[in-house]
Amino acid sequence: TDLEDLHLYATPREQRFRRFASLEFEGQLYMTPYDFIQAVTNDEPKHARKWRSLSKQELNQILMETPPVWKGSSKLFRNLNEKGVISYTEYLFLLCILTKPHAGFRIAFNMFDTDGNEMVDKKEFLVLQEIFRKKNEKRERKGDEEKRAMLRLQLYGYHTSTNNVLKTEGEDLVPRSYWDTLRRSTSQALFSDLAERADDITSSLSDTTLLVHFFGKKGKAELNFEDFYRFMDNLQTEVLEIEFLSYSNGMNTISEEDFAHILLRYTNVENTSSYLENMRCRIPEEKGITFDEFRSFFQFLNNLEDFTIAMQMYNFASRSIGQDEFKRAVYVATGLKLSPHLVNTVFKIFDVDRDDQLSYKEFIGIMKDRLNRGFR
Repeated sequence: TDLEDLHLYATPREQRFRRFASLEFEGQLYMTPYDFIQAVTNDEPKHARKWRSLSKQELNQILMETPPVWKGSSKLFRNLNEKGVISYTEYLFLLCILTKPHAGFRIAFNMFDTDGNEMVDKKEFLVLQEIFRKKNEKRERKGDEEKRAMLRLQLYGYHTSTNNVLKTEGEDLVPRSYWDTLRRSTSQALFSDLAERADDITSSLSDTTLLVHFFGKKGKAELNFEDFYRFMDNLQTEVLEIEFLSYSNGMNTISEEDFAHILLRYTNVENTSSYLENMRCRIPEEKGITFDEFRSFFQFLNNLEDFTIAMQMYNFASRSIGQDEFKRAVYVATGLKLSPHLVNTVFKIFDVDRDDQLSYKEFIGIMKDRLNRGFR
């Protein structure tokens, strides 16, 4: 009962992690790769979860079967399935990856590469643990200190003091996302003292599938940018493949209506039926959306901030946004060429007043929700 009460002190992200996690080792909760895929592609776990306690021997056996990073693929998480452990901070890191454009991969790598040698070692990567922990302490809800300490133990594997919170010059400067936290931490040159703390926690933390995948079973290997880039690209592709295949039924395409369902998931749109009905009336003959079109659209979503700037240019100039303007703005902002059929489908979904123009504010708002899978 005490453990269930902890849900009241958890943030929405923490609650989701606790809901989907299925493993526990020495008091700390972990997801399997299967749990992670379920958490980013489903609203709720398929089955009521009870945390299964791992022995040290079972954990070592799981980690022994982890492939090295150069053997990674876009089926890594599906192949590992239940044979892997992912910590809470790694869960946050993987969520960051899913929403970032390819251009951001180099930024991420450089943020970890604190000594500038074009390689990331295990100690540098573990700085991530400290940055996300400090960020999380700022968001902790008020309440029973003992319960919050128990929650931290579940999520991080060790007790922490809330007195060690990262200081800023004012609450208005607190970054809004974990990605922003990484960037701010870099600009504030915080890595030196965090690296010292990483030394302290390295010995007390258990290895995970991600740490063994990146840095080898002995933790001595180093990660280069090419392998890091390929891992991030593979993860994005794998999640999109899973979502696409869940609707395609073995075919090469999904229907335009299924595409609309996927787009409107995890958004605050209450009456999705009006969008779907609008599209059915305006695209009576089904042509289908291919995986290449599907993937290119979500790559575009990962560049949504740059696209928003391009859209505001049209808005300032009092220019309406038709399909040609939309395609041009996407290409200018992201370098991606969306197919005419894909753009037409998007317009038919979101052009509620049927004037063949897009209300960019409404579209942007809905797509930001979808990009962040409900955790804007």
